[in-house]
Amino acid sequence: MTDKKIAKQPDEPSEEVLTLQQQVVDLTDALQRERADVINVRRRHDEQTTSLKSVVKASVIRDLLPAIDNFERALKHVPAELADNEYIKGVQGVVKQFERTLADLGVERIKTVDEPFDPRYHDAISAEEGEGTTEVVSEELQSGYKIGEEVIRHAMVRVTTK
Repeated sequence: MTDKKIAKQPDEPSEEVLTLQQQVVDLTDALQRERADVINVRRRHDEQTTSLKSVVKASVIRDLLPAIDNFERALKHVPAELADNEYIKGVQGVVKQFERTLADLGVERIKTVDEPFDPRYHDAISAEEGEGTTEVVSEELQSGYKIGEEVIRHAMVRVTTK
């Protein structure tokens, strides 16, 4: 006959081992919570940084818009005999450069004339009665701009019903 060793069942863990196991579980949970908190802090920081950049960009653009408006107004009133003047062409080039730079920044001009009136984008200065019931922009008095859906400046418009 062969001798078989019979394995003894391990004794119940001691109270000290149970305490240490509980501490390991507690510390693991605490570490996981801390890691989650750090991830959340980083995410909030990134969101706030992005939001701040957007606010600053919109503010700078808002400050530049009056200069762009004045260039455009000046070009609307150029006498016909000066239309081909090199100086006028230079000013037109500056306006186009402003437009390209704004486009590169994600800024777009709000559509106005013949568009349905939308108070999210348009600021109606006057309204004229027409034969219909639909409010439509009939004239743009000042351009409006937006970045995505965020309005930087509302377009000032005249509205008529069609």
